[in-house]
Amino acid sequence: MTLVVGTAGHIDHGKTTLLLALTGIDADRLPEERRRGMTIDVGYAHLVLPDGAAIDFVDVPGHDRLVGNMLVGSGEIDAAMLVVAADDGPRAQTIEHLELLDAIGIAQGLAVVTKVDIVDGGRRAEVLEAVAAMIARTSLAGAPVLAVSATTGEGLAELRAALLVLRDRAASTTAAPGALRLAIDRAFAVRGRGAVVTGTLRGGPIERGMSLRLWPGGEAVRAREVQVHGYAVQTTGPGRTALNLAGIELATLRRGMVVAADGGVQVSDRVLVALRAPAAVGGAGRPLPRDRARVRVHLGTDQVDAVVGRAGREAIALPGDEVTAVLRLERPVAVADGDRFVLRRSSPGGTEAGGRVLDSHPPRGVARRRITPERLVALAAPAAPLAGRPDHETALLELHGARIGAGTTRLAADVAVALSEKALAIVAEEHGLAELRLELARELRRRVTLAPDDALAASGALIERLVEDGTLARDGDRVRDPRRESAGRSATLLAAMDRLEAALDVPAPPPLADAARAAGCPPDGLRALEAAGRIVRVGDDLAWSTEAYRRLTSAALELAARAPVTPAALRDVTGTSRKYVMAILEDLVRQGWLRRVADGHVPGPRAPARDVPAAAESEKAAVG
Repeated sequence: MTLVVGTAGHIDHGKTTLLLALTGIDADRLPEERRRGMTIDVGYAHLVLPDGAAIDFVDVPGHDRLVGNMLVGSGEIDAAMLVVAADDGPRAQTIEHLELLDAIGIAQGLAVVTKVDIVDGGRRAEVLEAVAAMIARTSLAGAPVLAVSATTGEGLAELRAALLVLRDRAASTTAAPGALRLAIDRAFAVRGRGAVVTGTLRGGPIERGMSLRLWPGGEAVRAREVQVHGYAVQTTGPGRTALNLAGIELATLRRGMVVAADGGVQVSDRVLVALRAPAAVGGAGRPLPRDRARVRVHLGTDQVDAVVGRAGREAIALPGDEVTAVLRLERPVAVADGDRFVLRRSSPGGTEAGGRVLDSHPPRGVARRRITPERLVALAAPAAPLAGRPDHETALLELHGARIGAGTTRLAADVAVALSEKALAIVAEEHGLAELRLELARELRRRVTLAPDDALAASGALIERLVEDGTLARDGDRVRDPRRESAGRSATLLAAMDRLEAALDVPAPPPLADAARAAGCPPDGLRALEAAGRIVRVGDDLAWSTEAYRRLTSAALELAARAPVTPAALRDVTGTSRKYVMAILEDLVRQGWLRRVADGHVPGPRAPARDVPAAAESEKAAVG
């Protein structure tokens, strides 16, 4: 991991000059910056350490009218270096920048008192003491305060040593990296190579040629080239990174967008957050924004207008000095749970609050009934939630009642128990499997906010689990309570039916009459098995269990989808004989799943690709 350190401090206190003396790199990259002798936009430099690793620096403007640009730079840093000139001492932007760092929650850093060569010892000691007292009221409390002269070189060796300690300390406290993402702070074109973006890479690693997406739009892009500190690399981990992107035009790119791997960010215009008042560095503290206050949200390298919601279920006081709120954003942004941000007012300018994202898609609809103070407190702890972390995912599941991911829908324990009880009540007598699935899906959507198809999938998965653990019993397309006898049939008859079904659950079953005699299953049991869909008869004396029949017919249909299937080919795949495969093929032709051609059998008018989607759509409509 490469540590990314952001500068902070008042204009003309020597931030850029200090970086030049420290790294040999002039972070003022724009001609106007060099002409005017001040940083206007964010600049970058890096320091190579004795062990070969590097520290990246983000140099931000110190002018009060450029706080927005300062926040672009500080939005993606790991640590801060507060710079105060010894002759001037702490000034207005020193205090504002320190309050902003506290609002973002930057806890790693150091302070540097510059220009010590132009003041006497008394003034040096006075400013060092003032800076230490000032940072003691913020998240940077306890950070070292160093005296340095960029002109004479005094203190630079000590500063490099302190930065090495800072790098090691930050690395030891950094949480798991999460999914790959890079918030864009610059976008430009290189002749003959196309669009290039720069930013601080999180998660990772990223490799040359990797397929990614650009959010919030979701456009597919490819990392044609990856550069670190001006050199092309095959792969790199977290730190300052430049990407030459293929598949996107420069006109589409803007500061604030995020390049990410799948799962790296979410796109949302409504987020549940924890707010905290900024440190009162310059005097009296400020109250948190009131309900319906209009603010400017600085998140990562993006900024967007928003309305603060501090009323209703989502607004509670958290342990410590935080409160929960909902931010309704003017437009969708790329965001991840755990992201830190700053709220500022536009006129007069000032910091309103700092905060962190608790849930990038807070509950809507019926799921809002699940929002309780206890669940919000659980979601807000520990102090730095990270998307994908197990304890945070568990808290989200409890809050929403259901979570969709990796093709499955997980249910909170109380929701799963309620649906299990509902299923047992429904199947007090035998019940159709499809009907049970629909009824449970409707019940689920009365409790949590899910799309109809997701509710159907979740209810089907729940039924499968209940059958597996013995809570429910399934007889073909029927479901029943196993504690009750099915439709008045005796336990002896039910056992005989189970034995016959098992005997037919093979690719080459015995004659049906022989199998029924061996299982002790009378004709009424045989008829019950057929009626329940547990066996499939394809002739007077030939039948398979439903599962065996599905396996054989699936094999035939898969072969036919690739090339005309012959009896010999199906025989070899299933390991049976011509007698059985001819019966299967003839039955599929009769139903329209296959049709005969000169070379064998090919998909017929009722091939699954045409029939199954229509059935699925009708089920969804029934749930909705």
